[in-house]
Amino acid sequence: IGSPAVVQLLEVLIAFGVKKFISIGTAGTLQKNMRIGSLMVCDKAIRDEGTSHHYLKPSKYAYASKDMTNRLKKSLDKFNLPYIVGTSWTIDAPYRETVAEAKHYQAEGVYTVEMEASAVFAVAQHRNVELGALLTISDSLAELEWKPQFHSIKTEKSLETIYKVAVDALLNN
Repeated sequence: IGSPAVVQLLEVLIAFGVKKFISIGTAGTLQKNMRIGSLMVCDKAIRDEGTSHHYLKPSKYAYASKDMTNRLKKSLDKFNLPYIVGTSWTIDAPYRETVAEAKHYQAEGVYTVEMEASAVFAVAQHRNVELGALLTISDSLAELEWKPQFHSIKTEKSLETIYKVAVDALLNN
């Protein structure tokens, strides 16, 4: 888990010539209107991890590729699936998330928290490849108390769904 591990794999795949990527996975929600199993296309991520800073100049956000983000939205629409497009908070020290940070990002309208998006966006931008991110909600911090649902049926079904959407986005758009 986490940014360094995913970036290592991404770098190898880029070295082998892969040019288009979709990161799929789980995230915790910070917003009360998102439920377990909800889908989110992440278009930008707050850089609160260490890896992205080795690829891009300092900034608050790292961004998904517009083309890949549009491909994901087109595939979700094709399958008539509800989703939101928004920002995630990427932190690679999950046991160091504070209530103050969660409240701050909630108020800012950040939808999710996860461990990789900003780093993979930074690598993709640096290496000039296309990369988008599609997340499903597997746990909640919306009430400022962690409520994990990683192994729920809703999470499992949504993981299967985002896999199918990602394959469609890569092959059919």
